[in-house]
Amino acid sequence: MAGFALLLSDFLVSFMWVWSGVLTRIFVYNILGLGHEPFGEAIKCALSILNMFFFAFLAKFSNGGAYNPLTVLSSAISGDFSRFLFTVGARIPAQVVGSITGVRYIIDAFPEIGLGPRLNVDIHRGALTEGLLTFAIVSISLGLARKIPGSFFMKTWISSVSKLTLHILGSDLTGGCMNPASVMGWAFARGDHITKEHILVYWLAPIEATLLAVWTFKLIFPQKEEKVVKKTKSE
Repeated sequence: MAGFALLLSDFLVSFMWVWSGVLTRIFVYNILGLGHEPFGEAIKCALSILNMFFFAFLAKFSNGGAYNPLTVLSSAISGDFSRFLFTVGARIPAQVVGSITGVRYIIDAFPEIGLGPRLNVDIHRGALTEGLLTFAIVSISLGLARKIPGSFFMKTWISSVSKLTLHILGSDLTGGCMNPASVMGWAFARGDHITKEHILVYWLAPIEATLLAVWTFKLIFPQKEEKVVKKTKSE
C-alpha cells in the first residue's frame, strides 16, 4: 500500500511539475505582459525559486513524491537491490506517465504554448551539456544532504538557486532540463520520443552523469563502515 501511494505521488507531482513551468511563463509573459525584458526575467526567476520551494514541501508532505527520475535514481543506487528495482521499474515510469499526461492536457488547454525544450546543438555537444549539468546538480544535492542534513530551508534555497543557474546556462543549448521525465512528456507530444537524439541527450547522458556523480561522491567521501560495525558490536 505504501508503494502504491508513493507511485501515485510520483505521478501527481510529475503532472503538476510540467504544469507549473507553463503557468509561470503564462503569468509573466501573457498576464503581466512583461515579455523577455530583464525585469520580466527576474520575476520569472523569483517565481521559479518559489515554485521549487513548493515542490520541496510537497515532497515532504507526500513522503518522497518526486518529479525527476534522476533524484530517485541517485538515492536508489545507494540502497538495496529491491529498492533499485522498484525505482527503475515503477517509480520512474510513473513519473514519465505523469509528465506525458500533464503535457497532453497543457496542449489541449493552451495550444499556443509550444512544444517544450528542443536540442539546438549537435547531438554530442547536447549530450555533453546535459551530462555536465546533471553531474553538477547531483553532486550539489549529495553535498547538501551530507553537509546540511537537517536544514530544510537552507538546503532548498541552495538547491533551487543552483538548479535555476544551471538551467539558465544550458537553456539555449538543450533547454537545460536535467529531468528526463519532463522532456519525455514534450517529446512524446511532438512524436520524437524514440529518436536517437532524445534518448542519448536527455536519457543516457543524464543517467550516466548521475551514476558518475554518485560514485565520485562515494570515492571522495567514503562511508565509515568500520566504525558502524564496531558500534553495533559494542551494543
